[in-house]
Amino acid sequence: MDEDSFAQRVADRLAGLAGVRAVSLGGSRALGTHRADSDWDFAIYYRGRFDPQDLRDVGWPGEVSELGAWGGIFDGGAWLRIEERPVDVHFRDLNVIEHELVEARSGRFRHEPLLFHLAGIPSYLLLAELASNRVLRGELPRPEFPEPLREHARRTWWGFAEMVFEYARANHAPHGRLAQCTALLTQAAAQSAHAVLAARGEWITNEKRLLSRAGLSELDAIVARAGVEDLDDTVRRAYELCATAVADAGAG
Repeated sequence: MDEDSFAQRVADRLAGLAGVRAVSLGGSRALGTHRADSDWDFAIYYRGRFDPQDLRDVGWPGEVSELGAWGGIFDGGAWLRIEERPVDVHFRDLNVIEHELVEARSGRFRHEPLLFHLAGIPSYLLLAELASNRVLRGELPRPEFPEPLREHARRTWWGFAEMVFEYARANHAPHGRLAQCTALLTQAAAQSAHAVLAARGEWITNEKRLLSRAGLSELDAIVARAGVEDLDDTVRRAYELCATAVADAGAG
């Protein structure tokens, strides 16, 4: 089956839903880094009324959430099977998009928890999607990383990371709590990576390649070598790795 014609067929059907103004293809398939078995990630951008039941009524097998079911920033979406291919569909409110564009250009953003994301997600994730997705139907902005957001996001994310590192050092390392301590180090490293990428002005849409893109892959080895007896040293090495990366990015 031809991949482009598949994407066009799905886009046509999604674009026909009431309230939908644009459809984009995202993830690895938009970036050209996908494998043959990679999921298909579509986003529908709606304004005003949009009813997820309209998507259910198309008849594709899978699960469709209600609006807001995945959290405040991540509006909701669907996991579907279309022509024997795994397809994710994300719901995006254009009014929210426009608000976040204004906020980001002023250097402001919000941080929210999201399942499967160790550091949570920033509200500018919505803009990162716009910057990297391939628009299939309609028109969407393609924002650059706003200059005022670079320093504010770097300081905010690194501030989170410093607090998490300190908590791991003071409250878990002295008691040999290996699982909890290394879990916090991993969370702090993800926060540090967000700080690095913000300082560089690089968009990121998820955490899958977050550490490697920020130059923090060495954390794998640090965590793998961690033991109950040397947790203080483990925290120190993880902190120094992240602090150096954030300082270097800020200096650049």
